[in-house]
Amino acid sequence: MTLEATLVETLGSVPPWLAVVAVAAIPIAELRGSIPMAMLKYGYDPLTAFALSVIGNMLPVIPLLLFLEPVSNFLRRWKIWDRFFTWLFNRTYHKHSAEFEKYGSIGLAIFVGIPLPATGAWTGCAAAFVFGFKFRNAFLAIFAGVIMAGIIVTVLMVAGTNIFA
Repeated sequence: MTLEATLVETLGSVPPWLAVVAVAAIPIAELRGSIPMAMLKYGYDPLTAFALSVIGNMLPVIPLLLFLEPVSNFLRRWKIWDRFFTWLFNRTYHKHSAEFEKYGSIGLAIFVGIPLPATGAWTGCAAAFVFGFKFRNAFLAIFAGVIMAGIIVTVLMVAGTNIFA
C-alpha cells in the first residue's frame, strides 16, 4: 500500500478537501499524489484539485525553511541522525551544486517544478538550506516550483482523463 493510500485510509473520517491537503503536505507524495487523488478518488475538478494541492504542498515550507537548521543541529547529537543529515546534505550538494551555482533561485524553482521522485518542496527546502538561500528567495523559488509542478500534474491528469474517457 502506498503512503498516500495509507494516509487516505487513516483520514477516512475527515472531509475530502482536508485529506487532499494532508497528502500534498507529506514528503514523497506531495502534489504528485494529491492531485490525482483529488480528481480520481474525490471527483474534484482540476482547478480545485490544483488549488488544494498547492496549499497543502506549501504548508510545510515555512517551518522547514525556518527550522531545518536548528532541528538538524539538535538531532545531530545522536549518531544515527548525524549520519542521516550528513548523507542528505552531502547527497543534495553533490547532485545539484552545478545547477544551483549557475542558476540560483531559478534553478531551485525548476528543480522543485519537475514532478519526479526526489524533487519537490521538501527536497527544495533541503537544497535551499544546503546552498544557503535567503528565506525570501527560497520561499519564492519553491512556491514557483510548486505552481509549475501543479500545472504539469494537473495537465497530465486532464489529458489522461480525456484520453481514457
